[in-house]
Amino acid sequence: MLASTPNAWEYKYMLAEETIVITGASSGFGEAFAEEMAKRAVAQNRAQSTRILLIARSVNKLQTLANKLQEQYDCCAEALPCDLASKEQRTQLLTKLQALSSDSMWLINNAGLGDYGEFITAEPERNTQMLEVNITAPVEITRCMLPAMAKAKKAYIINIASLAADLAIPDFAMYAASKAFVASFSEALRLELKKTNIHVTAVCPGPVHTAFGDVARRSGSQKKEVPFRKWFYTSIPCVVTGAIKAVLSNKPRFYPSFKIRMAGLFVRCAPLWLLRAIMGRRPRKAIPTAES
Repeated sequence: MLASTPNAWEYKYMLAEETIVITGASSGFGEAFAEEMAKRAVAQNRAQSTRILLIARSVNKLQTLANKLQEQYDCCAEALPCDLASKEQRTQLLTKLQALSSDSMWLINNAGLGDYGEFITAEPERNTQMLEVNITAPVEITRCMLPAMAKAKKAYIINIASLAADLAIPDFAMYAASKAFVASFSEALRLELKKTNIHVTAVCPGPVHTAFGDVARRSGSQKKEVPFRKWFYTSIPCVVTGAIKAVLSNKPRFYPSFKIRMAGLFVRCAPLWLLRAIMGRRPRKAIPTAES
């Protein structure tokens, strides 16, 4: 039987020297990763042979970013709109990702959903969406791309977990648990791939000023509902540039900034009874808006 002829999309990405797949690319970390990787390609004089695939729900934002990367950095950037909470749309996406093949391959599993509030009042549909986006999607995409990554000369996987991965957080129960999965999955995958050319790093940022908080906040609550002190926030560039350096250095986890590293160390070393006492006293009541 003759081998099937690759279609135009497959052929274009078979020619790429470096392929970068980024989920949740329309804003926040994802957008910053896309720009940083494009700058990196320019600095290494291989922008035209670099393909950046941008995945998120927002068609307009993705296309605007793809156009910017092509015009400003001369990279081949393509928007792949996909609602990762939809099994049907994920299936279509995976069909395309299976065609990827490059000497250097990157997968940045960045997309994530949050829901701030007591679990007893959580919307079941929202819970399902969170599980699909935070757990099922990165697992399926990683499994889909691993065979090609194993054949590449070098390959890198960045999974965006969270400082919450090490801590059970009241009112963030589902989110924290999903990020614990991401961190554990990354650690196990890293061990399985230890003798291969694939580096796996779990990134564990603390609070960052992105649109994530607005999406996680339920209707009828104000921004100050999620209580973090300003000094504890980390900048997006700090997280993104640090994550890239960490995976290139084959580090298992990356905690951006000294304060986040210290917080992570405390959480991992503190006895459970102390963590329970601290989290039990954490400010957590939802603050309704004037209209409610």
